[in-house]
Amino acid sequence: MEGKMSAEEIVKQMLSKDAFSRWLGIEILATAPGFSRIQMVVRPEMVNGFGIGHGGITFSFADSAFAFASNSRGQHAVSIDTSIQHLAPVQVGDVLIAIAKEQHLGRRLGHYQVEVSREDGELVALFTGMVYRKEHSWSPA
Repeated sequence: MEGKMSAEEIVKQMLSKDAFSRWLGIEILATAPGFSRIQMVVRPEMVNGFGIGHGGITFSFADSAFAFASNSRGQHAVSIDTSIQHLAPVQVGDVLIAIAKEQHLGRRLGHYQVEVSREDGELVALFTGMVYRKEHSWSPA
């Protein structure tokens, strides 16, 4: 496997260049090929006019987990379709955990599902996404 980066190395490199994911306060909990588990805390500046977590925050959090999982095999992957279902509101102070799992991996397309839960296990959102897998591979920075 000489010259190839591990899933952990790829995700670390991605996060180092991703100012928005860092602003979200994302912490990487686990990474493996086709998988990522991350967490973040909902902050006061992340709520909408109803005083609950803005849907775009939950979407962006799930999207980051999706990006990490879909790129973790070493090939650049870019999203071509995503959707989210918000199942429960999130509040300031909630610790969210997103688990992204590969559902299908083809030569050019990959499909992923992300579950977003509170740390107590209550499911708050379901995200699905498809990526196009480019020919370019990740390499050390």
